[in-house]
Amino acid sequence: MLFTDATRLALRAITAHRLRSVLTLLGIAVGIAAVILLTSIGEGIHRFVLAEFTQFGTNIASISPGKVKTSGPAPTGIPSSVRPLSLDDARALGQLPHVTGMTATVWGNSEVSANGRLRRTTVNGVGADMLKVYSIKVKTGQFLPDENLENARAFVVLGSKLKAELFGSDNPLGARVRVGNLQFRVIGVLEAKGQFLGVDLDDAAYIPTARAMELYNRDGMMKIDVAYEEGVPSARIVSAVKASLLARHGREDFTITTQEDMLRTLSNILDILTMAVGALGSISLLVGGVGIVTIMTIAVTERTGEIGLLVALGAPRRTILGLFLGEAVALSALGGVMGLLMGMGLAQLIHLAVPALPVHTPLTYVVLAEAVAVAIGLLAGVLPARSAARLDPVAALRAQ
Repeated sequence: MLFTDATRLALRAITAHRLRSVLTLLGIAVGIAAVILLTSIGEGIHRFVLAEFTQFGTNIASISPGKVKTSGPAPTGIPSSVRPLSLDDARALGQLPHVTGMTATVWGNSEVSANGRLRRTTVNGVGADMLKVYSIKVKTGQFLPDENLENARAFVVLGSKLKAELFGSDNPLGARVRVGNLQFRVIGVLEAKGQFLGVDLDDAAYIPTARAMELYNRDGMMKIDVAYEEGVPSARIVSAVKASLLARHGREDFTITTQEDMLRTLSNILDILTMAVGALGSISLLVGGVGIVTIMTIAVTERTGEIGLLVALGAPRRTILGLFLGEAVALSALGGVMGLLMGMGLAQLIHLAVPALPVHTPLTYVVLAEAVAVAIGLLAGVLPARSAARLDPVAALRAQ
């Protein structure tokens, strides 16, 4: 039998029972639409979270005091202490090869008052290189000047929201601001940066690190962030940082985390979550597969005479097998296309209704979903097709 004839027979069999075929298509379409919709939302959230993390750059290594490790019980009588990260440590790290910027950070929560207004907000003690390290820009004025870390002047830079809360539309440059029990002079306002993982970066004040240590009575930094050149392997920077601090501390009482490591771990977690969500949606594909098995089994029973006639006319059994498999694959493939259109359409509608919810449908998931639909058609059509190919022609004609 010619391929065109086989295709014509399969399509005619599908269109002969339109309602039944449409219902079968819907079974597959709903399953594919569920997979596409859920994976689109999952991939959209994946990209959104990674974009949130990379808005500060990707070539950053963060050093915090204390070594993250697991060990046995501590020896009795020997106190365990962690040497804090000092301003000298920060200065040494800023001079390492390939390091383009360094900021030593101390933060806390304090009352900030100016212009007859009072607001409790986050106060960050940072270095002059914070703009380079975190890719932040100044809107008006300037950022903290590059001064001796221990003797930095009492300057403050305001986030855009904090400036609006304290000064409204007035120019704050040169104004006096009280932070906790210390006085500072405003020298700049940062551009709006938005929120990062629920933390409002614009509702904050930025003062020199040494002043923050004095404000919060600390003897060390909470962390030191260093930015390094593009193209330099993170392992080289980690090795240089570790060697410098080991020489200064005498032991590894610190933890180094690179942005690259965090992004890789986060991406792996989000990939697993996206696949898990897609797997949950694919459960509905089983319903579509059962529908194809049912419809094809009924089709074999209804067309027993046709099968017997084809075999009697010399059609090989593989042709009969191919005819019914072709019908099953055609049903699932058409259902898959319908499901793709439904899923992508619903994803975009949800995005329009809830703009804050990111959605993205990768081409890989589209191709994979359609391939899964075709595979389900093949698997679901195997048993009915084999049953049709094994019919005895004489018995089939007699049944007709």
